[in-house]
This record gives sequence, C-alpha cells and structure tokens, in this order.
Amino acid sequence: MIGNIGNPGNQTSRMKQIPFILLLVAASAFAQQTPMTIQDGQIIPLWTGAAPGAQGTDDKDIPTITVYLPRTTPPGMSAVIVCPGGGYTNLAMNHEGRQVANFLNSQGIIAFVLKYRLGPKYHHPVELGDAQRAIRMLRSHSADWHIATDRIGIMGFSAGGHLAMSASTHFDSGQPGAADPIDRVGSRPDFSILGYPVISLVEPWTHQGSRNALLGANPDPDLAKSLSGEQAVTKETPPTFIFQTNADTTVPAENATYYYLALRKAGVAAEMHVFEKGPHGVGLAMDDPALSEWSKLLTNWLRVHAIIK
Repeated sequence: MIGNIGNPGNQTSRMKQIPFILLLVAASAFAQQTPMTIQDGQIIPLWTGAAPGAQGTDDKDIPTITVYLPRTTPPGMSAVIVCPGGGYTNLAMNHEGRQVANFLNSQGIIAFVLKYRLGPKYHHPVELGDAQRAIRMLRSHSADWHIATDRIGIMGFSAGGHLAMSASTHFDSGQPGAADPIDRVGSRPDFSILGYPVISLVEPWTHQGSRNALLGANPDPDLAKSLSGEQAVTKETPPTFIFQTNADTTVPAENATYYYLALRKAGVAAEMHVFEKGPHGVGLAMDDPALSEWSKLLTNWLRVHAIIK
C-alpha cells in the first residue's frame, strides 16, 4: 500500500504561507540590523543649547554623555548611565568611567558615561539635574538607541555614587505638556549600582569634601538631610547593588551600610558586599584578585533581575 502523502489542498495552502513566513524572517532580520542613530565613542550634549544654570560656555559648563556600545546592538537592550566619582570637584573618567563602560559592554549592556557639572562652581540641584536629564534622554530616545525603556540603570562611584543614589531617590514621571519632548518622560532609573558611595551629608562619617563641593560650606540643614540617602529611601527607590570595602577610610562603610538598611526597611530589593581589604577609589579593582570579584557578583545580580541573560 502506498503511504498517505497528505491532502494536496493542504500542501498548496502551506506553499502559499511560505512567502509570508519569509517576509516575517526578513522583517525580523532588518529590525536586528537597523543602524543606530548613535555611534561608539560619540559625545552627546545633554541640552542642544546652554544647559539650565550654565555659568559659561567652557567644556566644564557643558554636561554630556559619552556612548560606549557592545559588539552587537539588537533592539531592547539594557543601558546604564555611569557617574564617575571625584568628590564633586573632579571626574575619574578613566577607571570609574571608560573602564567600567567597557566592562558593561562585555555583559551586553550599552553604557553612557556622564560628564556632570562640578563644584564649587556648580551646586545642587545642577548635578542632580544633569543626571536626571541623562535618564530622560535615554528613555526618550529608547527606540532610536535600541534601549528597553524599563531597563535603564544608573551607576556611580564615591561622589558619583551619591549622585546615582540621589537620582534613585529624587525623580518624577515627567511633564506631559513640556515643550522639550525629553522633559515629558520620567527620570526614575530602573536599577542602581553603587560603588563605595557617599550617602549621608549629615552624619559624622560623611565625606565632608563632597558635601561642601555640592552644597557649600554651610548648607541648609534640611537640604543636606533631603540629600542623605539613608533618610531619602522610599518603596519606589529602584533595586540596588552596592559594594564597599571595610578598609575604606575616605568614605567609610557606614555610608553603604546605612543605605542598605534603609532599602531593606523600605522593602526595596537590594544586595550589598563589603570586602575586608581595599582602598577607596578602586574602580573595577583589576589588579586585586580578591576585590575584583565584585564585578562577577554584579553580573550575577544583573541576571537575577533579568537585566542581562
């Protein structure tokens, strides 16, 4: 007996479906290959004209983000804004900026290194406004830049950690009627990564230099309190990863510890690692086999939160 070869009509129907399937495959491939409107290494000013509160037109008066792209950039990627430290007077753009961006790229994350304005020339709220603007810019350009709108994080070290923390505790949902489309979207980061961060501006163990550069020598006590992370956390603060060293005498571990406890009390997902040894300002700590493990722990945390696969 000859085997059943099927209904010829059904075969004809399947043949008609093939062009449609091929069209879907081609469309998907095109979506994967659509050129991005940003390029690796590109420096993008946060405002097209003078930034709000600008006191000049020099490079230090123009806040920017520098783009660092991974090898492939399909739509729907995670992105992180990196805030280098420097006591709010300088920026460690190499070991807390470029190197960190390259590491994030290796994890399949688009990185944007933020050059924010600094004290003593600029005081709060200028620095926070620069960070918030960077978040809004990524979210408003998410389709063009292949970014998932719900996977935009902020990362900071030392004083940059304070800035990242401030952006994680002070945000809004945008202004729907704003003339600038970027101002219409929210400034809340979806996750936060803090390395040996300055947290409190009111406790004895704060980094006084960062506080003075940000707020001046005699800040308003209420303002300093509002920018102290251990007192600013709410249930809306995004999930946070923190690493610190116990040997850090520049920004003592009390900063990270009290912030972690505040996150825990508010019910915010958080993970903290305190390493016994290591000085302040280590960045990725690539020359320290023990301390450099923090980046592997971060990778695991990013997977737990489905930020990377």
